[in-house]
Amino acid sequence: MAEAQIAGRRKELIGHVVSNRMNKTIVVQVVRQKAHPLYSRVISKAKKFYAHDEKNEAHIGDVVRLEETRPLSKLKRWRLKEVLRKTKLVPELATAEEQK
Repeated sequence: MAEAQIAGRRKELIGHVVSNRMNKTIVVQVVRQKAHPLYSRVISKAKKFYAHDEKNEAHIGDVVRLEETRPLSKLKRWRLKEVLRKTKLVPELATAEEQK
């Protein structure tokens, strides 16, 4: 039984924040690279995940680590664990400054 508990750890993903327009929710794009079985070329596959961001601390362009959790809504199955790298300039502020 102890082996099953060790094997049942929560999964983690690392990706870029694509959207943070929803309240306490971010959309993270995770890019995985895999060798093609026949052609042996490296192929990139991208997938978007909805994650819970309790403090609204992640912004577009940030690199974040997600942790698997129980279903929080229809689409949210992940939780923001930590922000690994912040963007140099927050995109929302940059667009507001350009329009002035």
